[in-house]
Order: sequence, then C-alpha cells, then structure tokens
Amino acid sequence: MNHLLNSMTPASLGYASLMFVSFMAAMFLGTIFLPGKVYASCLQPNNTRKSYKLNGLLLFMITTFSVVAFTLLFHFSLASLSNYFWSLFIVANLFAFTLTGILYVKRRGIKGGDIQQQSLVKIFSDLWFGVELNPTWLGVNLKMFAYQPSLIGLGLLNASFAYVQYEKYSEITLQMWMFQVFWWLYLATHYYYEEFMLSTWDIIAEKFGFMLVWGDLVLVPFFYSIIGWYLVDAIAPMSVSSVVAISLLYLVGLTIFRDANAQKHRFKKNPKVTIWGQPAQALEGKLLISGWWGVGRKLNYSGEICVYLALALTTGFDSIIPYLLPLWLCVLLPHRAWRDEQRCQAKYGNLWDAYCAKVRFRMLPFMY
Repeated sequence: MNHLLNSMTPASLGYASLMFVSFMAAMFLGTIFLPGKVYASCLQPNNTRKSYKLNGLLLFMITTFSVVAFTLLFHFSLASLSNYFWSLFIVANLFAFTLTGILYVKRRGIKGGDIQQQSLVKIFSDLWFGVELNPTWLGVNLKMFAYQPSLIGLGLLNASFAYVQYEKYSEITLQMWMFQVFWWLYLATHYYYEEFMLSTWDIIAEKFGFMLVWGDLVLVPFFYSIIGWYLVDAIAPMSVSSVVAISLLYLVGLTIFRDANAQKHRFKKNPKVTIWGQPAQALEGKLLISGWWGVGRKLNYSGEICVYLALALTTGFDSIIPYLLPLWLCVLLPHRAWRDEQRCQAKYGNLWDAYCAKVRFRMLPFMY
C-alpha cells in the first residue's frame, strides 16, 4: 500500500472527488427514481411508523450488470478504485465530516437553537450521535439511503481487486473467485431481505450523526475491503479440502445470520408466523423462543462472525491483517449484544430474566 500513499497528489484527490461525488449522486438519483415497494417500519420511539420505499435490490442488480456488461463489451476496469484507494478514503472522510456538520446545523436551525450557547460536550455529543432520528432530503430517508453507497461501494471496491489481479498476473485465482462470490452473495442476500433492516436498532432508534455517517461511508467500504489487498498476490493454489471447509463455514454462517434475522422480522410482523414448521412460540407473545432464538439470544451475530472469518481464511495464514476484520467483529458484536441486552432488560424487566433462563446462551451454545 505504500506506493498508493506516495501516489496521492492534488490531481488524484480531484479525480477521486469526481468519482466519489458521481457515485453518490448516482446512488441518490437511483433511490429517488427507481421503482420500489413501500414498507412500513416497526414502531418508532414516538409510537409512529414510517414508510420506506425500498429499491436497494434493483439498484444493486443494475450496478452489477452494468459493471459486467461494460467489462465484457468495452474492456472496462475497476482497477482504478484500488489505485485511488487512499485518495477516495480522504474524500469519503471529508464528505462524512461535511455531511455531519450540515445535518447538525440544519436541525439546530429548525429548532431555533443557538449553537453558540451549547456546551462543547453537548455539541460533540450531538455531532457524534446525531440530533435527528430520520433526516429526509427530497423524500429520501438519509439513514436508510446511506446503506446504498456503503454496501454497493464496498462491493465495487472488493471487485476492483479481481481486476488488479488479472491485470497483474493475467489470471484470477480460485481464492479470489471465492472472495468475490462470497461478497456478492452477502450483498445480494442483504438486498433480497432489505425489509429486515427496518426492524434493526439503527433504523428504529439511532439518530443519524457522525457515528453512523462515518461508519456507513468510510468504515464499511474501506475497512471491510481490507482482505482483498492480500488476495491480489495470493496466487499459490488452494487445496480442495480448504476450499470445501471455508465454503461450508461461509454457507453455515450466512444461513444462520440471514435466517435468524428473518425469523425475528417475520415474528414482529406476524406473531402467528410458522418457524421451522411449527407455530412461533414467545414468552407472553413478546420474546421469541422459536427457531434460532430458542437456541441462542444472539446467534445472528455468531453467524456474521463466521461469514467474515471465512472471508479472511481465503487469504491463508501469511498475515494477521486480513483477520483484523473478524477480530474487530469479535469485539464489536459481543459488546453490541451486551448493549442490546441492557436495553431489553430495561424494557422487559422480569420477562427478560425469564427469557434468559429459558435461552441460556448468548452467541455460542453450551459455551457463551
């Protein structure tokens, strides 16, 4: 990566700015004009429901087929995304800081508040956590929209490593193909089940401040693509047993992750839903104890960690750096699980204690 750091110039930053702004504009316009089904969210903290037009799957598929078509017909290459990686990283950070500032000033202006009278601690807290739950521009909910440039941008960055490898070695290795297929399936299933995002804590209760803005536009695309760097030069053959084992780990993890979230979402929409062939069971009709939620309280997080571990394993064991991503999630997700359970304890009280007694394990059955 050192040569990429050395290649940063005013010209490269200008070109990266053009790429970034054009991409953001394309995502935003696609969100506005592409058709999509309208869904109602879960109850918001003020006991209201918002409506969301969801067209992420169509936007993702159009992006995918456009890249494939331009590559086959016009020899289009995504390698420039890798070449301008650090310039794009700087531009994305500047955009995140600017957007956070605009959201803060706009909301404070609406409230008529005097920013100068706010304490520094209050200003920092409002900038970090946000001051508005659902900021909307031109009819687009910005918090939900941020997932489009975040995840589709991540997909494009990941795909760029395959282009770099092919241009460098005139081949795409099996492990690189695994990396590409794994990520495409992850993103495709996310958008296929995009409605499930409406029942997540981020959408229901988190305000849209720097924490979410930076996480979506910088952390996810630029950190979650770290594994790709180590696959470009990983051209040694991978054994069949390794391919099978890694693929099984990935498929098991993805199945648990998506299916657990699907069960929870379906139950929230209809408590009489069928799960694993049986009517859903819940404590007092509130806390689901069927399916994965009867095995562990946060198995969806366990499945997600398995997915990212499988992605890292495609690089082999020559460097610890690709494993920073699953290691990061091994810290982030247990902490998030703990925070979720603190909120559930405060909300449900003794009923939550009964649920924990019924479903003893959090993320690892018989262990944790």
